[in-house]
Amino acid sequence: MFDRPAYKTLVLGVGNTLMGDEGVGVHVIERLLAGYVVPEEVQVLDGGVLGMDLLYYLEGIENLLLVDAVETHSEPGTIIRLENDEVPAFLSMKISPHQVGVPDMLAAAKFKDLYPKRLVLWGIQPEILDMGLELSPLIESKVDVLTGNLVDQLKAWGHAITS
Repeated sequence: MFDRPAYKTLVLGVGNTLMGDEGVGVHVIERLLAGYVVPEEVQVLDGGVLGMDLLYYLEGIENLLLVDAVETHSEPGTIIRLENDEVPAFLSMKISPHQVGVPDMLAAAKFKDLYPKRLVLWGIQPEILDMGLELSPLIESKVDVLTGNLVDQLKAWGHAITS
């Protein structure tokens, strides 16, 4: 088995970039990597739709910072922040038995004793979930805000991140 570097914090953008606004988490991660220098103790990962395969990256992590499209039944573009136990970690209902999401990954992390000490989710209510590679103009206009929220959280956790 290969050794991987010891990371303290994992920044994870998830979502399906083929489904419009569903891929916002990945777009935010790309913006973060393009605009900031992230310290070596922080791993930034495009989690896409990897689901349970992401458990590997939780080993030894103290802080998990997630960014994703979330269904909040609010106006499109509404940004929310959930912390620790506010973030759902249960086995959720699926359209397909092969579909695995963040709640499932977090539930498995608790079961396998890989759950991080601190967890923050920055989410946004999507506007369009149709097939397409582009974010809606509304959600695209919020990508910099979400990126800034990630940077602020990393700084609050003591990481020296610079632009």
